Amino acid sequence: MAFLKTPERTKERFSLLLLDLEEYYFEQHTAYHVTSSSKKDRKIRGSFKVCSRSIIFDPEDLEEPILKIPLRDCKKIEFVEKENNPFNEPRPSAISVSSGQIIYIKESNVIAPYRNDRGAKKITFQLEVWNKTEDVVQTLLQLHRASCLEKLGDQTAMIAANLQSRLARSSFDKNCFQSVAEKPHMECPVEMVLPLVCNPGHVCITDENLYFQPLNGYPEHVIQIKLHRVRRIYKRRHGLRPLGLEVFCTENDFCSDIYLKFYNTADRDEIYYYIATFLENHVTEHTAESYMLQWQRGHLSNYQYLLHLNNLADRSCNDLSQYPVFPWVITDYSSSQLDMTNAATFRDLSKPVGALNKERLDRLLARYRGMPEPRFLYGSHYSSPGYVLFYLVRVAPEHMLCLQNGRYDHADRMFNSIGETWKNCLEGATDFKELIPEFYGQDSSFLENRQSLDLGRKQNGSLVGDVILPPWASDSSDFLQKHKAALESQYVSEHLHEWIDLVFGFKQRGSEAVAAQNVFHPLTYEGGIDCDSIEDTDQRIAMLTQILEFGQTPKQLFTSPHPQRITPRFQNITRSPSINSPVSDTSPASPSEDSSFEDLTEESRKLAWTNMGSLKVISSHKIHKEAVTGIAVTRDGAAIFSTSQDSTLKMFSKDLKDFQRSMSFSNMALSSCLMLADGKTVVCSSWDNNVYFYSVPYGRRQDTLMGHDDAVSDTCWFDDRLYTASWDSTVKVWQCASDSSSSHKRTQFELLAELEHEAGVNTVALNPAGTLLVSGCKDGTVTIWDTSSYGTLQQVHCHNGTIHHVSFSPDSRHVLSVGADSCMKVIDVQTGMVISSVKAEEEQRCFCWDGNSVLCGGQSGDLLLWDLLSNTVTQRIPAHSGAVTAMWMSELCTTVITGGEDRQIILWKLQS
Repeated sequence: MAFLKTPERTKERFSLLLLDLEEYYFEQHTAYHVTSSSKKDRKIRGSFKVCSRSIIFDPEDLEEPILKIPLRDCKKIEFVEKENNPFNEPRPSAISVSSGQIIYIKESNVIAPYRNDRGAKKITFQLEVWNKTEDVVQTLLQLHRASCLEKLGDQTAMIAANLQSRLARSSFDKNCFQSVAEKPHMECPVEMVLPLVCNPGHVCITDENLYFQPLNGYPEHVIQIKLHRVRRIYKRRHGLRPLGLEVFCTENDFCSDIYLKFYNTADRDEIYYYIATFLENHVTEHTAESYMLQWQRGHLSNYQYLLHLNNLADRSCNDLSQYPVFPWVITDYSSSQLDMTNAATFRDLSKPVGALNKERLDRLLARYRGMPEPRFLYGSHYSSPGYVLFYLVRVAPEHMLCLQNGRYDHADRMFNSIGETWKNCLEGATDFKELIPEFYGQDSSFLENRQSLDLGRKQNGSLVGDVILPPWASDSSDFLQKHKAALESQYVSEHLHEWIDLVFGFKQRGSEAVAAQNVFHPLTYEGGIDCDSIEDTDQRIAMLTQILEFGQTPKQLFTSPHPQRITPRFQNITRSPSINSPVSDTSPASPSEDSSFEDLTEESRKLAWTNMGSLKVISSHKIHKEAVTGIAVTRDGAAIFSTSQDSTLKMFSKDLKDFQRSMSFSNMALSSCLMLADGKTVVCSSWDNNVYFYSVPYGRRQDTLMGHDDAVSDTCWFDDRLYTASWDSTVKVWQCASDSSSSHKRTQFELLAELEHEAGVNTVALNPAGTLLVSGCKDGTVTIWDTSSYGTLQQVHCHNGTIHHVSFSPDSRHVLSVGADSCMKVIDVQTGMVISSVKAEEEQRCFCWDGNSVLCGGQSGDLLLWDLLSNTVTQRIPAHSGAVTAMWMSELCTTVITGGEDRQIILWKLQS
């Protein structure tokens, strides 16, 4: 299982799980347990372990039980001086312990409930190294005094002082460095966190390795992690405090390589940022948003995405009070076949477990309404240490015995049947638990009693054995395979975002949680109570223990609705090229075209984007006197038009490799140009508040649209509708009807709508189907509009400063924007959530994208190829000597034309 997969570092049968919760193991000595009989003493050799609340003796003979003597039950601990009587055999000095209770563990080397032997007993131990005996007795007497203090807070403080004294007197052993050339960066005391236990020691970080050396030398003298192998690191809350650090050397496994708890946040943060410098992307890619985009686009499975969200929400397999939480997804545990095409097979993921049964919910709501503030619907949580071990008892029996004071739960309350457990979660008055990742993994051992553990006998007389599986599963491996398939099914993929809203998202707390019947006890929420503000130490410890045992709600990752996954049924929408491509806005693929041709086109585009890094310059031409602002190309690709701040529209012939025409409409800068579907008209926007129509066949201005009170910044076109964006804070929509009777005045303009903004509009774009419009403003706001109602669908303030360029993804699910703040933002159209945010090294001015990859024109003049799924630049291509200000891409994505502040246009071709 997850937390049992950490490489077994020791084969000995002693384990930190034999300690009480919150107890420390300090030191060990080779010793003999001396038992007297009438004839002679019997000596059992073993390890004598000094712990903060107990003495543990672990015999070498595996048939002998491990002895645990709680210090609070000790009546007397004394040092027995050695005897040098010349008439008797000399007796070494010894430790004599008089106790009212001895706990016997692993009798006959079998994992089973502990046996408590109550009654006055006297036990004698002799240390192999005699001269340490007196020191050990003094230590035990000090710890015994702590255990006998009346107040729990005083006990804890005295033990903590003892621990800190030990840590202060010791330091990391530099002889453990792998290489003499290693340079230590810092060292500090920490605790290694494992499920239910903590092990104090020292961490040391060098320029090559992270080392942890346990104070007690258990489970080994030193643990080493090479920094170049580290893939992910996370800051963690531990015991409600920001003191944890978890290090992973794998990308997708949810079991970490080490989890450390520091004694102060500053030490934790210093080591976190030091390790971060060894990571390729300095940890920037590990945000919920970057994983969301990968999941939405099918690059992460549902299982992987949930693991990442759990990780980001402080869930760790090393902390059972914050163990990763996964949803129940199936409701059918009785059929012989599992029908994943039937929606009734699946659980309603929009409701928490407690709200799935209406009758039970009505009872809970009635109680809730009569409750004083702070009110809560559910008195128990969906994830807690007890629930995790309920599922894992067959593989983690020692953890269960540790949590429950050496006892298993009653046999009938054990995890006996998956169907019965689901039934109880639906009907039980206080059972609202979800699942754990193991139910969707590959290791089925937690469903089988492979260790032949005696877990008790049920009321019907049968023993607790393997978990009873649903009829549709032939064995435990088959169950996991089908259960995993259900998690990745079409239905769950379409609805998983609803469960994420409840557990990690905007329905987790506040009024949305109330509306969704998702309100748990206030103590389960992060920040629900500040334990440090409770002055009474006993109360503070009791409160902290209650919170950790009760279960904790994950850290809230999202505060707005989570976008839905793009499932395959949506993915066959044909890609359309980026804005300003003549095809994108004017000639969507006609429905009558052969679909196999569309598929071929789609494949060609995918291939083109895969090879986008191989763009090569065909030719470059300096044809303007100022920066280029727009590029348009005739359908046959023979003529290229460009606009510039020098106020001219230029026509350039690809074949003749020269510019043929130059046209000026006014003395003000032109800001953009686009080619209409007929291939005969170029539309240019100008800083003189006008839009000009240029006739290619007649070589002259054909029309002027005077429609704005400030510069027109951008335009787009679809089905005889022109959208004009202006610094006067509006986007205007015009119906442009042809006047066939006149060859001079082509167009009549009818204003259909005026879309108001708070600031000047700098850029505008349509989705491929022409149903959605996106505008980007000078104040950093992106607005998405419905072009049939002209209503606002989303408004997102996501940039600091001007937005340079916006564009829809080919499937219309996302909008990408770039701005003066050097950021690239991906917005989910459905929810308005910013699902990816990348801070580039320089300002990006224009781009083309396919939903996953972006070809950007930067302020430096280079073209940058970004992989949005990993937030990395995969290629930097030198291009212009000033900022890239305009970009055009052909429909098949094989030709690119760029314009820049260096007054040049450059033609690029993909090298096959």
